Amino acid sequence: MVEALTTTIQVASLVLAAWCLISTFRDQPMVVPHLVAMGVLWLALIAQAVVSGVLMAGGERPAEPLVFVSYLATVVLIPPACAVWGFVERSRWGPAVIAFACLILPVMMVRLEQLWDPARV
Repeated sequence: MVEALTTTIQVASLVLAAWCLISTFRDQPMVVPHLVAMGVLWLALIAQAVVSGVLMAGGERPAEPLVFVSYLATVVLIPPACAVWGFVERSRWGPAVIAFACLILPVMMVRLEQLWDPARV
């Protein structure tokens, strides 16, 4: 895993969560910029998954490969699922769904780092 990319994902996710929570408290529905930001975050997560897959193919292995791959797949699937759910929910709760997803992602990224290199954490 690339530490700088992980940190970028965590920061971007928390910023997007704050933005969506502000939209929720202002009683605003989800708008296209929310989706674009979620798409950019999703691309960063896909990049991290690809890099991790290449590193695993090159011989580096996490402590628990099956658990690592399942967490990685979940992390990649959360943004599109929540973006669709948030877009369908045309009330103020649409951005709240995105904010919830964005608050989960940093925690899951920390867990991925723990699985990748348990001695470092």
